[in-house]
Amino acid sequence: MVRERALKVVLVIVGLLFVAAAYPLVFLLRGDPTLQMMLSIYVTLGVFLLLASRNPAAHRSLIGFAAWSSLAHAGVMAVQSVGDVSERVHLLIGVAMFAVIGIILIALTPAKKSDELASAAGA
Repeated sequence: MVRERALKVVLVIVGLLFVAAAYPLVFLLRGDPTLQMMLSIYVTLGVFLLLASRNPAAHRSLIGFAAWSSLAHAGVMAVQSVGDVSERVHLLIGVAMFAVIGIILIALTPAKKSDELASAAGA
């Protein structure tokens, strides 16, 4: 019960963080189409994480996607920080943030229910 409550809180916090990316998307980034596309994906993911916070067990795959895509994003940013000295601190802060989000979501992801395990074994 504590783990599910913690996951719900994390989903709301991460969802709100991702939805907050709508502000720079709309008001600040009029000239960078790549960043606009990336932020639009995170805003959308944030909305769905907020919806998933109501019943996390029913949204395991979405939570898994959010976790693993955050870790992938952190990995790409880490590699980019090696080559871009002028943006290294900014990138490494992003690496830390996305890595923490990914690790926490993985750690709190609900386990499969026994009926899901039985149907997976029978397939």
